[in-house]
Amino acid sequence: MADTSRSADMPKPSPQPSQPASTPTEHPRALGAVRLSYLTEVTTSPGRQRASIQLCTERLGFTLIGEATDLGVSAHKVSPFERPSLSAWLQRPDEYDAIVWSHVDRAVRSVAHMSELVEWGQTHARTLVFGLSEEHQPLVVTPQADGYTIRHCMNLAYAAEQEARAISTRLTSAHEVLRSTGRYGGGLVPFGCKKAPHPSGVGWCLAPDPQTLIVVHSIVDDVHSGLSLVAIAHKLEAAGVLVPRDRHAQLQGRPTGGRRHGRDFERFRWTAGSLSKILRTPALMGHRVHRGTTVRDAEGAPVLIGPPLLTEEEFQALQNILNARSNGIHPKRRKTSLLIGIAHCAGCNGRMYFATRKAYAYGDYVCRASARGTTCSAPAAMRASWLDEYTVSQYRESFGVDGTVTRQQLLRDGVRVTVTKGRSGGGPERLAGPDTSRLSFTLGSHP
Repeated sequence: MADTSRSADMPKPSPQPSQPASTPTEHPRALGAVRLSYLTEVTTSPGRQRASIQLCTERLGFTLIGEATDLGVSAHKVSPFERPSLSAWLQRPDEYDAIVWSHVDRAVRSVAHMSELVEWGQTHARTLVFGLSEEHQPLVVTPQADGYTIRHCMNLAYAAEQEARAISTRLTSAHEVLRSTGRYGGGLVPFGCKKAPHPSGVGWCLAPDPQTLIVVHSIVDDVHSGLSLVAIAHKLEAAGVLVPRDRHAQLQGRPTGGRRHGRDFERFRWTAGSLSKILRTPALMGHRVHRGTTVRDAEGAPVLIGPPLLTEEEFQALQNILNARSNGIHPKRRKTSLLIGIAHCAGCNGRMYFATRKAYAYGDYVCRASARGTTCSAPAAMRASWLDEYTVSQYRESFGVDGTVTRQQLLRDGVRVTVTKGRSGGGPERLAGPDTSRLSFTLGSHP
């Protein structure tokens, strides 16, 4: 079943230059793709997926030349273009002629993601192969696939999406029971804690993690001493302390780091935002937390999931300090800025984000290197309306189109706008519009 709502809203794809096909060989080269949402010590799924992929390649006369392995990655939440291993291969389509999965749900669990994958195959002249357990022959989607084959793909993706939603509903119900009894049901462990056997002997709860508990108390002391969250983040980076996500991975015996905003990291960095999440959560008092708030029992008392790291008095004193640093005035942001993922800073090659200006009706696109825990030698900024107008104008001129231009169109067509840092000072002429000498508009494929 096709995603008709999406196709109705989106304009027809812009003309793309044809991609050169790989040199024909006697045995086309195939990339195997293995994916698993949850990795455990006893799982046999990766091995079974490899056996199925091998069988598919032999039946089709392909030669297996490599493997993209993404273990512990959800297909429902993570697009193929955001998975650590597969995304890197998708950027190098000249190295193979086809990608082979053991089943459709190993590739995608979303109609939208299937649509993106099929479009990628057509653009780069690559074949997609999905093993089907109920059939002897796999589903082969060539760049010239007919309408019936594409519809079959979409129907299978829709079925996988519905199955993922059903699983999510069952898990949500199970977690509600665990929350009401104060048991740990999985997921990211609050910083300063680790999982431990529940006193009842059934399931798990949380207990203080000696290694990170010291860090939590140190962070709280730094806040009381007057250090900003940015300064504390830099201090933790210098000391090599792992962020909560990496510490959780370490405790689970998994590699640290991962993929974020199209970039791969060996480990993630501390930011003021990640610190704020740690310091604001009632989990510091041992409370069971759901969506940022304390879970309470029928009498209204907090459900406890482990010993408190801070007393209620210590937690409230910390909140008072954090609240005093914020005046609570936050101008309304736009729901979705047009150029997120499109506008980049020339100084650090990082994404630029929309930032409001207090007491002004407009905002700016700014370099956010500091929020990523890095530094930029020449952070760029430009009024958002100017950069939006410039980009839309250049896009219309490049593709010969009129009408509304959406962020989805810009991303689909690989638009990239690079902004260099402006000079300080200047007269009234600077208010007339953007200095286009600071701007670069290019077309290509986004990672």
